[in-house]
Amino acid sequence: MVPRLDAGSTPAGSTEKMKRRYPCDGAFFLVPKVHEIGPDLDYLRGPSFFRPTMKPITVGVIREGKVPPDFRVPLTPKQCADVMNNFPGVRVLVQPSPIRRIQDDAYAAMGIELKEDLRECDILLGVKEVPIDMLIPNKTYLFFSHTLKKQAHNANLLRAILDKKIRLIDYETIRDAQHKRLIGFGRYAGIVGAYEGFRAFGKKHGLFELKSPSECADRKEMEGEMSKISLPANMKIVITGFGRVGNGAEEIMKLLPIERVSARDFLTKSFDHPVYTHLDTHEYYERKTDGGFDKRDFYNNPEHYFSVLSSYVRKSDLYIACHLWASGNPILLSADDFRHADWRCKVVADVSCDTNGPIACTIKASKISDPIFGYDPITEKETAWNEPGAICVMSIDNLPCELPLDASEDFGNELISKVFPHLFGDDAEGIIWKATETTLEGELTPHFEYLHDYAYPSNH
Repeated sequence: MVPRLDAGSTPAGSTEKMKRRYPCDGAFFLVPKVHEIGPDLDYLRGPSFFRPTMKPITVGVIREGKVPPDFRVPLTPKQCADVMNNFPGVRVLVQPSPIRRIQDDAYAAMGIELKEDLRECDILLGVKEVPIDMLIPNKTYLFFSHTLKKQAHNANLLRAILDKKIRLIDYETIRDAQHKRLIGFGRYAGIVGAYEGFRAFGKKHGLFELKSPSECADRKEMEGEMSKISLPANMKIVITGFGRVGNGAEEIMKLLPIERVSARDFLTKSFDHPVYTHLDTHEYYERKTDGGFDKRDFYNNPEHYFSVLSSYVRKSDLYIACHLWASGNPILLSADDFRHADWRCKVVADVSCDTNGPIACTIKASKISDPIFGYDPITEKETAWNEPGAICVMSIDNLPCELPLDASEDFGNELISKVFPHLFGDDAEGIIWKATETTLEGELTPHFEYLHDYAYPSNH
């Protein structure tokens, strides 16, 4: 049983300062801001292994083992070489893999050593969850663990990480002092998701056919496919959410002859050319009492608000969902909304893909090999996407995998510029420590102690 860290294990006087809640994509964990770290909270700067030493560091890029397979990598061959050139004392090894889009030979050609046994590595880098039987004890791992929201299917993984005394740094929790994420694949989720939305629109209405991004060599080829897109003159599109995902979708919108208009104009004006509006949170949520919106109040009291998104989407032809939605937030589009007499939208590209959550038609995640399905607004069940009354839904939950080369390069660039200086150097801002979920002692760090009962349920 992993030792449980409770209030009594923190320095005196620190408990109240740790009672500030910070959102982590729907989960909440206790982390003080860096400028609040004083003598009584100095332990949050992290133990000595976060501070620079002269000891060389060996980093291993692991083979992805999750099924279905993921074709991305945390570092490309050139980036591996750049790391060794720009961070003295850091050596990079790569575990051979038959499934990566980037072949082993490409690493070897850049002078990167391929090695099956990575037990000599200090730090191991992956992308998706590492199968339990592939975990090497007493190592530092960086990957997306999908444990922060207490996802049931990964409870055993977190328990194994603790039992094997692995230090886990979850990419999802690497954030700056303003709590903004420093790294992720969200940009390419937005890029690919928006493209898949237009692909679904063309198929649903029989207007054009686009190649799957997974069949394209890279982003350049995918964007070349967009020359086939032909949109109706009165086409109207709604996008929700900014951040990495929403801004990624914007990159696709800018490649098409579609005018961006304000939320007000979208609702009140008629257009003779394709238009879209990109809505922020305050434009699709209103306070129940007076119709206003206050961001801080919304995050603290989401139950005081309701969604007005349907007023936009029902006037649109395509809805691209790129928002961040947390459990407890108001439902965005209900089943009743999809049955509205004036409902016009027949295609929903749910890039966020919160199944059975904020958008009623997203009743499941779709697959790259089978990207769309139909939602029957009457029965609220799946149907054929080409049924006349069906909503065509695209809800692929691993969109960046469709462009593994471009997504990997983008991710690796962020690792090198935003994470490695802290990981390999003096983590003066506590960025790495605050992202550390478990320690080499087999303990949860104080700010992730809320996961204790998830990893070790009482009946375990």
